[in-house]
Amino acid sequence: MTMTRRTTHSVRRRRLLQALGIAGVSGLAGCVSTGGDDDTDLTGWGWNIAAQSLQDAAVQYNEENGTDISVDELGDDAWEQRFQTAITSGEGAPEFSPVQNYEVASFADLGGLTDLTDRIDEAEIRDDIIDGKWDTVNIDGNDYALPWDLGPTGVFYNRERYSEAGIDPDNIETWDDFIEAGASLPDDIAMLDLPTEEIPQLWRTLFRQLGGQSFTEDGDVNIASGESVRAAELIKDLDDAGITTRVEMWSGGWFTSFAEGDILSMISAAWMDGTLRAELPDTEGNWGVYKLPAFEEGGSRASNRGGSNLVIPSQIQDEEVVEEVWEFCLWSMTTPEVQNTMLEEYGLFPSLATAYDSSIYEEEQEFYDGQAVWELFAEVAEEIEPYRYTPDTPEVMNALETELNDMLDDEQSPEEAMENAAETVADRTDRDLA
Repeated sequence: MTMTRRTTHSVRRRRLLQALGIAGVSGLAGCVSTGGDDDTDLTGWGWNIAAQSLQDAAVQYNEENGTDISVDELGDDAWEQRFQTAITSGEGAPEFSPVQNYEVASFADLGGLTDLTDRIDEAEIRDDIIDGKWDTVNIDGNDYALPWDLGPTGVFYNRERYSEAGIDPDNIETWDDFIEAGASLPDDIAMLDLPTEEIPQLWRTLFRQLGGQSFTEDGDVNIASGESVRAAELIKDLDDAGITTRVEMWSGGWFTSFAEGDILSMISAAWMDGTLRAELPDTEGNWGVYKLPAFEEGGSRASNRGGSNLVIPSQIQDEEVVEEVWEFCLWSMTTPEVQNTMLEEYGLFPSLATAYDSSIYEEEQEFYDGQAVWELFAEVAEEIEPYRYTPDTPEVMNALETELNDMLDDEQSPEEAMENAAETVADRTDRDLA
């Protein structure tokens, strides 16, 4: 399982408010809970490995500080439903919880998250965390979450199949090189999978690699920009080159295709390591990773996919409780040893740059035939461009899924796909086009 939950963006802020009968943020007024009991037992929520890693951290923290902090592990959908409901209703929230990058803006916009700006400043941790991560938690100049993991990207590949095909990953420096290498493969072997539901995520990875922003600083919709069209053009070029296939992501067939070498490469992030080890243990030693190919020689080879942060719901108003929760969150997110344990045990790649000084990043990984993959991902992490999230970011992904797949079905050009997606997002969010 990965830190990034395998969920769609189907639950949207506007629909959720309508379903709960809440007209807007003002509907939250007066619905406040102190959270926590009189004995200040503190409980967080999380999903799969997010919860498990925090549980481990809490055990150590409790032993060292005499506190009583616990973390409830919820299923993906259960966490989504319960946390959304708690924030929008104004009651029943946990004392703390992880929240994914794209969700921070939505919950903050609802008034549901505690502003942590002053506490972050007092802790003097800004320089300790990757610069590109701060935009994820900053909404209108205030920080509503404490950065946790991120998803530095790379291309995971099948070493044996690459070698058999005469493909040297060291020679793949640009996307043109990648396409040329894929063109040398037999017709029944794919260089890359392009499943329908994956296309918007791939677009965002490529868009971020180019330094693109879905929304301007003024809030205008910016997905018809040159960077956006260029990302879409590359997806079309990959497909037109005949080097791709379409196997449903996370399906049994998807894992089998990688295990048997029918698909040779996967564009993903550091957290994919945990999934590969768990789902394909028999492939140990046959994997490698290289940086994303650049759009042009010497261009950026860094991007990000996924990642989470820790939040304190604003309905937790007892100052002593908030302070105790903050101290735990700060300790668990900014202690290098804790973050590196989360990396080694759960594959959660820290945004805490001071953690990269550990020798574990230079260790050779048997699963990757001795390659020091954490060192590669650390290099990528420090080059990630910041990305601006808004409450309407999920609408971008919704629109792109339709338009980009129509593009791959030759129903429109990349330029038309991006223009149509931009117009759809503008209509749905009442924003202007850039």
